[in-house]
Amino acid sequence: MATLLLSHSACLNHLTPPGHPERPDRLRAIESALEAEKFAGLIREQAPMADIETVALAHPRDYVEAIREASPREGMIGLDGDTSMSPGTLEAALRAAGGAVMAVDEVIAKKADNAFVATRPPGHHAETVRPMGFCIFNSVAVAARHALKKHGLARVGIVDFDVHHGNGTQEIFWSDPAVMYCSTHQMPLYPGTGAKSERGDHDNIVNAPLRAGDGGEQFREAMETTILPRLEAFGPDLILVSAGFDAHIRDPLGSLNFTEDDFAWATRKLMDLADKKSGGRVVSVLEGGYDLQGLAGSVAAHVTALMRG
Repeated sequence: MATLLLSHSACLNHLTPPGHPERPDRLRAIESALEAEKFAGLIREQAPMADIETVALAHPRDYVEAIREASPREGMIGLDGDTSMSPGTLEAALRAAGGAVMAVDEVIAKKADNAFVATRPPGHHAETVRPMGFCIFNSVAVAARHALKKHGLARVGIVDFDVHHGNGTQEIFWSDPAVMYCSTHQMPLYPGTGAKSERGDHDNIVNAPLRAGDGGEQFREAMETTILPRLEAFGPDLILVSAGFDAHIRDPLGSLNFTEDDFAWATRKLMDLADKKSGGRVVSVLEGGYDLQGLAGSVAAHVTALMRG
């Protein structure tokens, strides 16, 4: 077996306004980085489109239909101040969710050791009925619910190391004892959520906020003292990763100072925990990361770690 890489060229067709950080070149940079010879062993598949029923595991059907109806035939429309749709956006968002779901299916079926889903738009800011922060459907939330409902898993852990707090994922699972959501993120920063005191109805939300200027040392401490112990005690049957790489020192949208080595370290730690508690099952889904060089290098380090390289 090997690591599964899911992507699709349709994710390049989600267009954003000129100068917008969440742009198609992000995926091109990742694709280029993963063309290196050491990634020849990846299982490469196309991300399928999720159907409405699957997306509706995390969002009401009315919301999914409203997004579909809002999809423009030409030009661009704004869903909020920084989230827009072009004619290619709906398919891209459905493939982002579908890729996350397929990754769960393949890893649980033991057709792959683990998986990385390189799609866009990202998802972790999308709440139950609200697109925001570049996000339309919450792909990780859809994948978590799919794992619970289709595969009968009892518990799913989500770890989010994006520089921005995944308010959408937190909101969706706030009162769901089957899902533990754990996040490191810069605070204060958009979207303003993610305080330590936000713990969910079942103590199933674990926030470990970092301060502007913090780097790998503070990140590793937060992981080792707060997130990994809580996740291990929870005992997830599957670990999903909201893999945002905008905490990188080069990134223009945050002020954390992570390096590629920090992302690789965190990936290995999560894999070790998954080996112990989750049958090795790890599925990682791309979230943020807006400096193309920082993003490409960080993804390469993350995927190398998933490949046990």
